[in-house]
Amino acid sequence: MTAIPDLAAIEAMDANDPLRAMRDRFVLPEGVIYLDGNSLGAASKSVFAELDRAAREEWGQDLIRAWNKDGWFDMPLELGDRIGRLIGAAPGQTVVADTTSINIYKALHAAMGLRPDRSVIVAEGNSFPTDLYMAEGVASTRPGTVLRLEGVDSDHIDDLIDDQVAVVLVNHVNYKSGELRDMAALTRRCHEAGAVVVWDLCHTAGALPVDLDGASADFAVGCSYKYLNGGPGAPAFIYVAERHLADARQPLSGWWGHARPFAFEQGFDASAGIRRFQCGTQPILSLRALKGALDIWDEVDMQALRAKSIALTNLFIQLVEARCAGFGLTLGSPRDSTRRGSQVSFSHEHAYPIMQALIERGVIGDFRAPETIRFGFTPLYTSFGDVWQAVGILEDIMRSGAWQAPRFAVRAAVT
Repeated sequence: MTAIPDLAAIEAMDANDPLRAMRDRFVLPEGVIYLDGNSLGAASKSVFAELDRAAREEWGQDLIRAWNKDGWFDMPLELGDRIGRLIGAAPGQTVVADTTSINIYKALHAAMGLRPDRSVIVAEGNSFPTDLYMAEGVASTRPGTVLRLEGVDSDHIDDLIDDQVAVVLVNHVNYKSGELRDMAALTRRCHEAGAVVVWDLCHTAGALPVDLDGASADFAVGCSYKYLNGGPGAPAFIYVAERHLADARQPLSGWWGHARPFAFEQGFDASAGIRRFQCGTQPILSLRALKGALDIWDEVDMQALRAKSIALTNLFIQLVEARCAGFGLTLGSPRDSTRRGSQVSFSHEHAYPIMQALIERGVIGDFRAPETIRFGFTPLYTSFGDVWQAVGILEDIMRSGAWQAPRFAVRAAVT
């Protein structure tokens, strides 16, 4: 068994961290250990600079001229390609637009349109709920469509994929457990059955290397406000493999997806390429915040990022299990780091008040019903010292029973 590191070893890990300089690029509140980047990423200083320029100079001075002068119109495509580099997508296949939920709706409809003789959507029963809700919504508009769920109709998703399946909607990293799926293997299984696959990258983009093109993925969606640090409610993205762009049709035929939006034609004529997966006018200030957030990523080695992520999560698991043994915390994430994203989850029957007690002490993670506490590790700004301190505070809360104070049991609207 690996020896438990002491504080000196932790300090040495931080001193030798190749990403340590990135932490200074973010705005992190004093006295806070932020372990919730898998829900909302921290703000970088470049985000505020972009927002200020976009609001004061471009909107304030250029007014509507900014659509042309400041490049607002093409920004969804430019930012899409920048995200594409982080998810293994060649240029021209990714666009930033709308929300993850809306993009799931688009992708599922487009995928089913590519397989018109099939009527089954396969998804995960333990998926993030919006994926299932949108799948239900798509099914409701297409008579005869059947939804099969892993964990409900079969224990393993592979067993649900046959020659009736049009599309498989699957999370690369599970939002609750952090379990990482083998993208290449599952994509290959879908294709062998003649199905199309849509990957949800919400807990992947910016957390670990992804190779959509290399895995021959068909579609992918994801958000930009978690590990990409684009800000609350930042626009999502959608990827469509180049081989599908000529034939894929999405149902939300808004004017920004039109081939000639400023011709103001009566009928819809889809734009060529990934532009057709846009819908309405895009939120420019949010896009500019995302632009500032993405500036940092031009300097990030994704392999170094993944290596640090694994080291952080391994350390956290090791310390929690060593220092908080006997307090009812059970690891809910894969122990094997190759099967885990950049988060660690523990279950406990009193998970909610425990997390609230941690937050009051300055350790911010989150709770997922019914009994999961989640900790997200963002290698760009999470240090090994943060992990050491967070576990120390968790140990104190569990040992003292501080979490039992009545105020911690009061549920807030957002958990």
